[in-house]
Amino acid sequence: MSISFSNRLLVISGLTLLSFAALGGEAEPSAIDQRIALEWETYDNPFAITPHRPTYILPLTYNDSPNNTPYAGLPLEVENSEIKMQFSFKVPLLEKVLFGQGLLSFGYTQLSLWQAYNSGYSSPFRETNYEPEMLLTFPSEYRFGKFRGRLITLGLNHQSNGRAEPLSRSWNRVMLDFVLERDGSYLSFKPWWRIPESGDDNPDIEEYLGNFELRGLRKFSDHTVGVMVRNNLRSDNKGAVQLDYTYRLNRRLWGYVQLFNGHGESLIDYNHYNRSIGIGVMLANWL
Repeated sequence: MSISFSNRLLVISGLTLLSFAALGGEAEPSAIDQRIALEWETYDNPFAITPHRPTYILPLTYNDSPNNTPYAGLPLEVENSEIKMQFSFKVPLLEKVLFGQGLLSFGYTQLSLWQAYNSGYSSPFRETNYEPEMLLTFPSEYRFGKFRGRLITLGLNHQSNGRAEPLSRSWNRVMLDFVLERDGSYLSFKPWWRIPESGDDNPDIEEYLGNFELRGLRKFSDHTVGVMVRNNLRSDNKGAVQLDYTYRLNRRLWGYVQLFNGHGESLIDYNHYNRSIGIGVMLANWL
């Protein structure tokens, strides 16, 4: 990846990003341009963590149908209310990979569901999902309808809850992620192929989590509205929809409301249908 910095100019693989100040306030780079520029600032700062996916905490999360099936025979009865939180970061490893254009990074995301209000069962973390991945990202320039393609990422993804049987859940995937933009609207289309494995503890996971994820994001000043859709594209239709709303509280925090409907809110719930709503704060947004 070819990179050069000056006080007013950032060039990444032939894409020229002018700062808002350099343009005299007459125009502003897109949210993708701004995120790329800010990420490169954190790459050079040993005391900063580069965000990957959103990082958030939802202290008030209500699930209308808790999944108690996996815990049958265990000392736990899941309550409707819990805390949901996610932490995600990435680390750049190699530049100029493949034709001098690619950036190789390591990403890590951890999602936890904490029965903090379930004092009768010692307030346990009922589920934590660990998701390390290797990412090879290329800048791109193409058109899909009225959208402009900006980034393509090839990923090798592992997701697991780190548990022993009968609670073990895991899978490995090869993924592509196409990121596009148009006038404050952003799309991410992420198809994947599951890597076959022996001793599979959830062989039917694709029937519930599908073969792709589509995300849309729209920014309105300090407001952001997002939607995520997963689907198996089968006659026995399953998947999930997640709606997100964030409002900027200050330079570091967003108020966050999340609504989830479908299968696979976590790996332990991959084949369980539920609806949940959570309210809290987001520390790092998508854009």
